[in-house]
Amino acid sequence: IEYKPLLDIVVNAFFVRDGKHCLFSELICYLATFQLEELGLQQFSRIVKSLDIAKMHKFLRFFFNVLNLSTWIKDEWSQIYDSLYVKENWIDPLLGWQPKIEQLIKQLADRLANRVTTVKTSTVTKPKEFDLTTPKPRAIPIPEPIPLQEKHQPVSGFYSLNSVKSYELLLEANVSQFRCATVKPEKKIDNVPIKLNAAAILREGALYQRKMEQELNRYFLLLRGAHDPSEFLEWQKQMREKDLEQQLAEIECRRLQGKLSHEEAILARQNVIQENKKKAELKREETAELMHQYAEKRLQEEKEMRELVEQVVEGHKNVKQARMKLQKYKRQIVQEVSEESRELLRRALEEEEEKLRKRYELIQQIRAIESLPFFRNKFVDLTQTAGYGFSGEMSIVELRERLALLKEAQKKAEEEKRDQIIHEKQAKEQLLLDKLEQISLFREALGRAAALKLSTSCSANH
Repeated sequence: IEYKPLLDIVVNAFFVRDGKHCLFSELICYLATFQLEELGLQQFSRIVKSLDIAKMHKFLRFFFNVLNLSTWIKDEWSQIYDSLYVKENWIDPLLGWQPKIEQLIKQLADRLANRVTTVKTSTVTKPKEFDLTTPKPRAIPIPEPIPLQEKHQPVSGFYSLNSVKSYELLLEANVSQFRCATVKPEKKIDNVPIKLNAAAILREGALYQRKMEQELNRYFLLLRGAHDPSEFLEWQKQMREKDLEQQLAEIECRRLQGKLSHEEAILARQNVIQENKKKAELKREETAELMHQYAEKRLQEEKEMRELVEQVVEGHKNVKQARMKLQKYKRQIVQEVSEESRELLRRALEEEEEKLRKRYELIQQIRAIESLPFFRNKFVDLTQTAGYGFSGEMSIVELRERLALLKEAQKKAEEEKRDQIIHEKQAKEQLLLDKLEQISLFREALGRAAALKLSTSCSANH
């Protein structure tokens, strides 16, 4: 992968020229360029001869051509790596191997010249007959004799009559097969008496009773002073007609209002157009005014620029005078600064001398203090505390006394513990002795019981 660009340069050039059918050129190029020293000529020749001789002959003749190596291959590789590195590590070794590779190329050419090309002739397939078993001839079977049948008796007249009747019925059925689909006109029946049951009679009686009660109620109302509703109905009809006329008038009014609003909208639109025209005219006038002002401003600026140029030209004339004034001013400043610096330096020197004098006096005092005798032995009072203010602070003497008391208490506790251990040990030994005594008593009792039993058994035997 690292040297693939180098190999691609050679392989692509060879492919354009002769290598359209040589698939192993990249491998041979890699081995010849980078692995030829390790493989050796013999192993390399063996690899080359194991491949197609004609293709290897073409590639080696192309790659180990001195002209190709010295010209375009070197130039192309130098574009990727350093030219000196390419020449020392790759081109010179390949040119060194070129005479030996030339001998290998001649060997390949000789093998190509002596090689006999064997052309494979395709044999024509000849069909063969199948070896089939010949069938044996079949024997012609002897025809069986046809048995003679007895004559049937003639059909009687009854069956022939039935067949005639059935044929007539079939014809009649075929003629009248769609007669059931024809609609027959229905006869109108008027004043058919309907038989009523008890429920129907009661319903009808209740209906009549309700109608009669309504009529009686109307009469009673009229007797009490009620009016005939015909006038009310007439008035109601008139009022409905008035309402209808009023609704129609309102509809017409709304239609007229809509028409008026439409005309008003048209007028408003025309007014808006007029206002827009006026605004556009005002805008044009303002724009013209602004352009006029801008032109005047530009003229004023040009005038100012001309004046400035004149001033600059005038200033160039007075440069020498200004320089003289500037130099004179600078000299004056330098003189003043030098005087101030001298004064400051003098003050700084005086302050430094004062500091050195004070430091010298301080050193003299320190040396005088050091020359005095100094007692290095420190007397310690063991009965006093250190005085640091701790809660458990005590003197050395008190500490020693307390340590002595603690040692005595610890020794006393150890003796008590030792006495306790001895007493416990003695109690344990006493307990063991008591147990042994009990055991011995039990054994004696068992022995006496056994002896008593033995004596009784002996006396019984005697």
